[in-house]
Amino acid sequence: MGIVVVGTVAFDTVETPFGREENVLGGSATYFSTSASFFTDVSLVAVVGEDFPQEHVTFLQSRNIDTTGLQRIPGKTFHWSGRYGYDLNEAETLDTQLNVLMDFQPELPESYRDSEYLFLANIDPDLQMKVLEQVEKPKLVACDTMNFWISSKPEALKKVLQKVDIVVINEGEARQFTGEANLVKAARQIIALGCKRLVVKRGEYGVLMFTADSVFAAPAYPLEEVFDPTGAGDTFAGGFMGYLANTGDLSEEGLRQAIVFGSVMASFNVEDFSLNRMKRLQYKEIQTRFASFKALTSFRDISF
Repeated sequence: MGIVVVGTVAFDTVETPFGREENVLGGSATYFSTSASFFTDVSLVAVVGEDFPQEHVTFLQSRNIDTTGLQRIPGKTFHWSGRYGYDLNEAETLDTQLNVLMDFQPELPESYRDSEYLFLANIDPDLQMKVLEQVEKPKLVACDTMNFWISSKPEALKKVLQKVDIVVINEGEARQFTGEANLVKAARQIIALGCKRLVVKRGEYGVLMFTADSVFAAPAYPLEEVFDPTGAGDTFAGGFMGYLANTGDLSEEGLRQAIVFGSVMASFNVEDFSLNRMKRLQYKEIQTRFASFKALTSFRDISF
């Protein structure tokens, strides 16, 4: 079954120690959709301005991404500028121009409303709630958020977290939201709000998945070259949700496999700027890296 994703489609200007790219394709929904499209059909809901090139829309459509929900309104497209240091773990935001995003009111086309899988990328939690009110009976709902919404709309965000099945968040945001320094304790507090699972992105240190009574850990794939981590978290989420929608397997084992596929997709994304690596990516490369990932984490059980 396909996925509906609601998020941003944007222009990014990114500087890392390995180069600089200006006004390249970005946005949470863009990275998520491109990643998920390797596994399932994707329906995208976002807004762009009059300045958004048709070639970018054509690219999304070439990935079998339904852009019926992509609104084009008067004004300029959302633009983010950021810079990374050599550790590449966290971006320094240099400029954020919300532009048409300020007036964004997500409206799901009728054909999207019976989707079984929904991903709410890191937009305003009030808008996330508005989307939740438009879907019928989804099988799985997951959401992301960011530090801006945690600090500016904590109560609205808390209401969203009570309504979703899976929360995807990074390590710093989990601590910020709960005020708890210990990540395990922070995870327990978030799960206590009502979601079934918490997926914590930890950059080069991998991913942790928490339930009320279990923890699963997956390392990040070791890479020789990392050029641009922008969108890695959204690419992870796309691979994670895309695999689940493809298989329909929401068992513990299925979710753990989805974590690894998400990690595999993120590992490709960081190998080039913007979506350049994802545009070149072939499914056989995903299969090969998944096998390498499995070997990386495999060891023999012994009896003492």
